[in-house]
Amino acid sequence: MKKLLLGNEAVARGAYEAGATVATAYPGTPSTEVTEAAAKYDEIYCEWSPNEKVALEVAIGASFAGARALCSMKHVGLNVAADPLYTAAYTGVNGGLVILVADDPGMHSSQNEQDSRNHAYGAHVPLLEPSDSAESLAYTKLAFEISEKYDTPVIVRMTTRVAHSRSLVEIGQRVMPEKRTFNKDIEKYVMMPAMARKRRVNIELREKALREDADLLDINTMELKDLACGIICSDVVYRYVREALPDASVLKLGMVHPLPEKLIAEFAQKVKKLYVIEELDPFIETRVKAMGIKCIGKELFPAYGELSAGLIAEKLLGIPRKAVPEADLPQRPPVLCPGCPHRAVFRVLNKLKLNVMGDIGCYTLGALPPLSAMDACVCMGASIGMALGMEKADSTLASKTVAVIGDSTFIHSGITGLADIVYNKGQSTVLILDNSITGMTGHQHNPATGYTIKMEPTRAVDLEALARALGVEHVRVVDPFNMSELEKILREETARPDPSVIIARRPCALIDKRERKPIDFMPEKCKKCGLCFKLGCPAIENVDGVAVVNTELCNYCGLCSGVCKFGALGVE
Repeated sequence: MKKLLLGNEAVARGAYEAGATVATAYPGTPSTEVTEAAAKYDEIYCEWSPNEKVALEVAIGASFAGARALCSMKHVGLNVAADPLYTAAYTGVNGGLVILVADDPGMHSSQNEQDSRNHAYGAHVPLLEPSDSAESLAYTKLAFEISEKYDTPVIVRMTTRVAHSRSLVEIGQRVMPEKRTFNKDIEKYVMMPAMARKRRVNIELREKALREDADLLDINTMELKDLACGIICSDVVYRYVREALPDASVLKLGMVHPLPEKLIAEFAQKVKKLYVIEELDPFIETRVKAMGIKCIGKELFPAYGELSAGLIAEKLLGIPRKAVPEADLPQRPPVLCPGCPHRAVFRVLNKLKLNVMGDIGCYTLGALPPLSAMDACVCMGASIGMALGMEKADSTLASKTVAVIGDSTFIHSGITGLADIVYNKGQSTVLILDNSITGMTGHQHNPATGYTIKMEPTRAVDLEALARALGVEHVRVVDPFNMSELEKILREETARPDPSVIIARRPCALIDKRERKPIDFMPEKCKKCGLCFKLGCPAIENVDGVAVVNTELCNYCGLCSGVCKFGALGVE
């Protein structure tokens, strides 16, 4: 039977068919749907872990116990999980261990570009790259086989285009592998220096065997056509190449680390001119050139952003890409949803002119006009450490700086930052924006919501009790839509010589199902002061300076009623 699946859904299906029984992840676009899809299979235990490091550690433990385990994350999540990854390469596995990482060329939903192939090289683990959904399923199954055969974790790397595109997939049956049991073996599993030195030798032997066998893998294929031009490529770039250059000879690589060197050398000898086309870093190109093979790569193609069939045709055939019409259209930057509880927080922060160290989540949009109330954003959990660093560098900034972090992100990597403030005698104020969900990636639960990935009730982390347990004496909870109270609390807490936590608690507007009264718009009362426009709500439209409520967008949250001084935006 064939089904039309996302690349991410196909990975989950591949894990299911391979007999995986454990799947872990922290949600992050473009990888989120892998574990959401896996959770639909009752045979697979799935969890949203607090962060990617924990997710991989759980998967490693499951592997040691003999289970096949899948751990999924986006590229920046692999940085968080790098610590267990690099040592798991030493210990090896028992049951197959596959790490799905989704890179984001072009930064559609990420704060940076990153080429995760470099992690595979650094950790000495094999890496496979599918080019569509069918290969996503097949390569995931193959990855489990390679993992167990060579005693190693295996990375399956996808990019946004493969993860989020749909193509036909042949659905197979679930086949359970032979049951494995855990046997105590400190030489293999306990990485003290004496044991690790021995395991390091094993890594070299394993990579040598993988390099030799890579030439025999049928996922590395040579497609000989016009020998005047030969192209080495992988992942979605293969699809671009085939669209742009249907008659070119192509060496399609399914395994990118280690490379099939004999196959590459053979292909290079057959073609007159060799190109390496790949997104992001010159990972393949550098290694091909190190083999003494002449090729053309990044001197022709950019080392950043996404490639396309049009770009390849332009560079190799001289066919100019179709220009995008430059119409006089208004810019449409991303905005917080109508009714978003974060909007009120950033309006107050803007009013108080505070330095706001921000974090990763929906609330990062608070940096954009007209809210314009976030001054820095680096990575998950960094807001709290940056706030402490600001005050330690300049004590006068202590009362002028706050950290803003979401509930899920606080659990992910904010707890240690808050402990740092308390331990090192800081006085920073931390705002935890608790919207009762992991919002940006599509409403996944987290340890603070009280539900698992399969919607089973569970114990929820008490954020107030946790903050107090870390040593914060001043912990306050406020509804952010009570803007006057929020402003009062912010003024009081930033003036303290001690650390404090403010929990701004209100559910995400998209999950809050409370019945609300419609906004009673009275244009005759509008004084054109523009105060409501400063909220940046997409449901409030400016018509000749008069605020008009778009009832198709309005969430009837009532926030605008609270800021209008003239009663033009009242609640019936």
